[in-house]
Amino acid sequence: MQPMQPMQPMPWKMPVKEVMTRDVAFIAPDNTIQSAAMVMQERDVGALPVRDGDQLFGMVTDRDIVVRSVALGQDPRTTPVRQVMTRGLFCCYEEQDVHEAAHLMESKQVRRLAVLDRMNRAVGIVSLGDLAIRTHDDLFAGTILEHVVEPAHPHVAHA
Repeated sequence: MQPMQPMQPMPWKMPVKEVMTRDVAFIAPDNTIQSAAMVMQERDVGALPVRDGDQLFGMVTDRDIVVRSVALGQDPRTTPVRQVMTRGLFCCYEEQDVHEAAHLMESKQVRRLAVLDRMNRAVGIVSLGDLAIRTHDDLFAGTILEHVVEPAHPHVAHA
């Protein structure tokens, strides 16, 4: 297998605000994972930014809930989001070019970024899917997926 080449800049520009998801639901760190899962179900999303007031704390995903709580037998009605969320959050600005956002996703190996306005307020999320689908550039979409999505290497328990 050959090593991947870094993403090359594309010949066009597009600001993140043109492809991001704006109507984002946030969850507080003290809410339960059951309430987070209910919001995910209602919104048909797999991730929620964790915010208290104007401060972003991290992201909670459906995978975080399953792997870090359900698999351990924790009660979703009492387990707080802060206990299972992924701490730290990578962000970009709504005026940044989508290529910069893609490069950040590539370098940090993340599938989504919180989007901030000039006042550093969270105004949306941009995901791999947003970049791949809404840019209408198949080459860019393929490049993004190739560089950010790495195949999982499952841990196999031996008897």
